[in-house]
Amino acid sequence: QVQFVESGGGLVQPGGSLRLSCVASGSIFSIYAVGWYRQAPGKQRELVAAITSGGAPTYTLSVKGRFTISRDNAKNTVSLLMNSLKPEDTAVYSCNSPSDPIDWGQGTQVTVFS
Repeated sequence: QVQFVESGGGLVQPGGSLRLSCVASGSIFSIYAVGWYRQAPGKQRELVAAITSGGAPTYTLSVKGRFTISRDNAKNTVSLLMNSLKPEDTAVYSCNSPSDPIDWGQGTQVTVFS
C-alpha cells in the first residue's frame, strides 16, 4: 500500500518561497495522480494542486501562477514549489491521491507571517 510522507514546511515572510516534498512508498506510485492539499485552522481541507501520472498539473485559482507542482517518478516524489507566499497560505499541507485516497499523513506546517 502506498504511504505519503510530507516535508519542507516552515516559517516564511510574505513574498517568500518554500518547496514541499511528498515522498511515496510503494512501487506503483507512478500510476497515481497526486494532489497537494492544505487545511487551515477552522477550515475544510482543500485541494490546491494536482498532477496526473503523465505530469499534467492543475491548480486552484488562488495559487495559480505562484505554486508549481512537479513529480519525479524515479524518486517517488511530488514537489510543490510555492512562491510569493501570502498569510492566507498558512496551513498544514498534505499530499494524497485525489482518485484513490489513503490514510492521511501528518502533513507539514507552512506559516506565512509578517
